Amino acid sequence: MENCLFCKWKKEKIILENEYAFTIFDEFPVNEGHMLFITKRHVKDFFETTLEEKNAIIELIEKAKEMLDNKYNPDGYNIGMNCGEAAGQSVMHVHVHLIPRYNGDVKNPRGGVRGIIPEKQNYC
Repeated sequence: MENCLFCKWKKEKIILENEYAFTIFDEFPVNEGHMLFITKRHVKDFFETTLEEKNAIIELIEKAKEMLDNKYNPDGYNIGMNCGEAAGQSVMHVHVHLIPRYNGDVKNPRGGVRGIIPEKQNYC
């Protein structure tokens, strides 16, 4: 797509890639080592990807995790994606976030991704 940020990504910024997807560092990282996994084919969100594209993304996530473990030694990870504007998707090309987490990076991490709706994060 002509105006899609991810369809015209600069090759020299690609960290990992395979036949169906590629990996870059997020330009607005939540934490050090924050990466994005993007399909080479332009599709809006996860629900439009093929099984091959899903598997390609998982393969890259596993390789990237090993890389990030060695470079940054995080204490945990969040993996997530936003599907649709109501879910916070701002670039309408499927991408998966891998966010390294570090002890103390937030006051109370309990509930993890549930924090997208702050009043629902603490469920106990």
